[in-house]
Amino acid sequence: MIRPFTIGRKNWMFSKSQAGAKASANLYSLIETAKANNLNVYEYLKHIFKELPNTKTVEDVEALLPWNMKLG
Repeated sequence: MIRPFTIGRKNWMFSKSQAGAKASANLYSLIETAKANNLNVYEYLKHIFKELPNTKTVEDVEALLPWNMKLG
């Protein structure tokens, strides 16, 4: 279970900036959380990247969190 985080940590060492490392870590965290919630990661990311630009409120964004999704 810890292996993906170890691999990610090694990959973040080679980020060109602190902002780039943070962006990678955020995306990796989102992916691992989707996996933990038994979501198809590809379908989940495709859905949130399509819907995120249309969000207007905090509730809209919260509805896109992995534990609030009903994707398979």
